[in-house]
Amino acid sequence: MRRFCYWLALIGCLAAAIPLRAATGSVVKVLPHFLDYKGRNAVSPNLFERDSYQVYLRKNPKFRSGMRFDVQWKSKGPAWGSLKLKVEMRGVAEGDVPKQFVLEQRLEPSGWLGTWTAIPFVGKEYKAFGEVTAWRVTLWEGDQLLGQQQSFLW
Repeated sequence: MRRFCYWLALIGCLAAAIPLRAATGSVVKVLPHFLDYKGRNAVSPNLFERDSYQVYLRKNPKFRSGMRFDVQWKSKGPAWGSLKLKVEMRGVAEGDVPKQFVLEQRLEPSGWLGTWTAIPFVGKEYKAFGEVTAWRVTLWEGDQLLGQQQSFLW
């Protein structure tokens, strides 16, 4: 019986020494959309109409009120720190340094399937910033980078 207790204690110690897995996550897709003055990115829910309206807003900046980044992300495992999405943007250069702006949004952990989050960039900040030439979206848990997506020019 003693031998059984020793083996049970040894197995219990080894099982307790197995490291816990940290949360894993990724940014699956990023859709940057221009918004008109009514806050719409499309006139109708049709994807073809949305794309044609985005071309119209791209060619006519006077009808834009801002941008919205629709981000699909997912996280697996326990989140020990707070999750946040960070959108970093670069604009047209004034002098030697391009303009930069950062948006952050706190998140709740999601399930196994992805979650969509909309991050708006509107108002005075958008008007003062001007044209967005490059962007990067990152998913963070505390100070650990879990995943990212970026535009071609980043």
